Amino acid sequence: MSTPALLQSLLTAPGPPGHEEAPAAVWREAARGFADEVTLDAVGTSVARVNGAGEHPLLAVVGHVDEIGLLVSHINDRGYLHVIGSGGWDPQVLVGQRVEVLTRGGPVPGVVGRKPIHVLEGDERKKAVELKGLHVDIGVRDGEEARQLVREGDPIVVAAAPLELRGDRLVSRALDNRLGVYVALEVARRVKEAGGGTGPVAAVAATMEEIGRPLNDLLDAAAESVGIECSSEAAGSATRTDADAIHASRTGVPTAVVSIPLRYMHSPVELVELGDVEATIEVIAAFALRLEDSPLPRW
Repeated sequence: MSTPALLQSLLTAPGPPGHEEAPAAVWREAARGFADEVTLDAVGTSVARVNGAGEHPLLAVVGHVDEIGLLVSHINDRGYLHVIGSGGWDPQVLVGQRVEVLTRGGPVPGVVGRKPIHVLEGDERKKAVELKGLHVDIGVRDGEEARQLVREGDPIVVAAAPLELRGDRLVSRALDNRLGVYVALEVARRVKEAGGGTGPVAAVAATMEEIGRPLNDLLDAAAESVGIECSSEAAGSATRTDADAIHASRTGVPTAVVSIPLRYMHSPVELVELGDVEATIEVIAAFALRLEDSPLPRW
C-alpha cells in the first residue's frame, strides 16, 4: 500500500521540540474534517474530540507531534554551526547527514561534518563520535555571513524525505512519533464514522515531548524594542530552574528563562554587572507591555 496522504504530510512538515507549528497545523486541518471539536492549548497541544453515544468515560489517544532535532549553540568565525541535541540523539547517525536549519527567514540547508578519517589521530579513530565533535556547514565564507542567516538557538532537523521500501515498509525521519498522532486521529475518525463510541474519544497531538520552550521570539522582540542586545542560550534538555515545573503545570504554561550573566556561580564570590541587571528589568518590562499587542504564538 502507498503511504497515506495525511501521514506523508505529517512526516514532511518539520517540527522539532518547541517548533511544532507545521505538523500540528496539518493535523488540526485534517481533524476539522470530521471532529466535533478541535482545540488548542497554551503550549500548542492539539485535541480533536468526537462525541460519544453515552456517558462513559473519555478515551484519550495520545501521541506527540514533535521530533528529535538539534539546536545551534554557537557559530564560529569560520561559519560553522556548533550544535547540541534537542531530544535523544545517537551522534553516530548524524555524520554526513543533510539538514535544514529552521531560521526566522526560512529554512537554510546544510550538512553535518566532522574531521575526515585520514586526519584523525590515534585514539580518535577508535572513539565513538561525540556531538561536540560535529558541526553543521551551511556553505558560507565566514562567521559574519553565517550570522546573517542563522542565530544561536535556531532548531535543526535532518533533511530526509519518506522512502517507501518493498513489503509496505516505510523509512522516514519523525516516525517517532508522527505515527502516534496519525494513529490517534485515525482512531477518532473511524469512531466518528461508526456512529460514535459508548463515550467520547479524544485524539491528542501533544507538543514538546522531547523538550521545548515557546516565548523566546517575544522576548527577543521586546529586547530589540528597547535597544538591548540579548544572547540566546540553547538548552537541549531541562533548564534545571523553576521554569521546568511551571511549564508542565495545569494544561501547560508558556514559559521562558531570562538569565542574568553571572560569574563564579554557586560560590561566595558570585559576580554580576549591575548594568546587566538593569537591562534584564527593562527587557522583561517591555515584554510585559507588549503582550496585549503581541499575543502568544498560536500553533
